[in-house]
Amino acid sequence: MSSGYWRNSQAFNYALRAEGQTLNHLENPVTSSTATQIPGYVVGTWDIDASHSTVGFSVRHMMVSKVRGYFRDFSGEITTAADPAQSTVTARINMDSIDTRQEQRDAHIRSADFFDVGNHTEMTFRSTEVRTDGADWSIVGDLTIKGITKPVTLELELNGFGPDAYGGTRAGFSAKTEISRKEYGVDIDMPMDGGGVVVGDKITVELEIEAVLRAA
Repeated sequence: MSSGYWRNSQAFNYALRAEGQTLNHLENPVTSSTATQIPGYVVGTWDIDASHSTVGFSVRHMMVSKVRGYFRDFSGEITTAADPAQSTVTARINMDSIDTRQEQRDAHIRSADFFDVGNHTEMTFRSTEVRTDGADWSIVGDLTIKGITKPVTLELELNGFGPDAYGGTRAGFSAKTEISRKEYGVDIDMPMDGGGVVVGDKITVELEIEAVLRAA
């Protein structure tokens, strides 16, 4: 990796540590004045930096362990409003970019048995609401997979806002949710002889997002 990569990451992390910005410090409900109570909060439009972000998931395998995977190709836009409750998120994920570190398994996941990538090339998310309960933040939105749209709630951690090494501004977020694959038409069971199924129904989705403030 280039020295520029590390300078960029280190500068951002240093700024966050200096501010002491963690979710646990955000104890105020979302109101029109909340933005002034969030250290370093910046109003604006942000582009997700895919090279410094991850979209990951895990699912139960053979009833005894978990398989983890990632999507390598994704994009998104975040708008932080003066009233954080009015902030929005949209994201698109290229379903063909799935990577579980096993090519044969990835090919099966892309097939009609699972995500049917030939007919459904993208997964999309569009937020509908930002919520808070004391120090706990969440984003509610519509997740679309295989043409089926369902509401989901993501637990949100606001990691902070800070400068990068190139004169820009960055923000970091972590988010997590759990979905049922069967609710999105991925209903293959593959039962095992001794009981149970090869692939579990519940999928844990975990996001680590770094976003760059768009120039005015």
